[in-house]
Amino acid sequence: MSLTVSLRRLPHGAGLPLPAAATPGAAGLDLHAAVPAETQFVLAPMRRALVPTGFCLHLPQGFEAQVRPRSGLAWRHGITVLNAPGTVDADYRGEVMVLLVHLGSEAFSIARGDRIAQLVIAPILSVSLVETDEVEGSARGTGGFGSTGL
Repeated sequence: MSLTVSLRRLPHGAGLPLPAAATPGAAGLDLHAAVPAETQFVLAPMRRALVPTGFCLHLPQGFEAQVRPRSGLAWRHGITVLNAPGTVDADYRGEVMVLLVHLGSEAFSIARGDRIAQLVIAPILSVSLVETDEVEGSARGTGGFGSTGL
């Protein structure tokens, strides 16, 4: 299945690679940091920051873009997307930003062009909720957090 999505590069995104899959089987498109080349962007432990990507999207109606963490950054450095997955709605036309949080113990530097997250384009369903007095039972019932074991 293939989908064409319009992308508008912003001036501070000039020269950066467009979001792209790193391998043919990858679900996500790598997002690159559009931070100024001449400045040091450092994320201190237990701090968060909005990192620009340098582009805007025009998603087709019925789709969203999910901003997700990169597993290598999370594993090696404790860098993750705070609101994972972050949602870019089809009617949003502003810059795609990545809300990173640093859960590691040492300061982490982000340079211009670094891969900071991934973007997954996904279809969404239009949902209509119907209020009722009861919901149908299930084997799990009302068991919540931890109710299915370890």
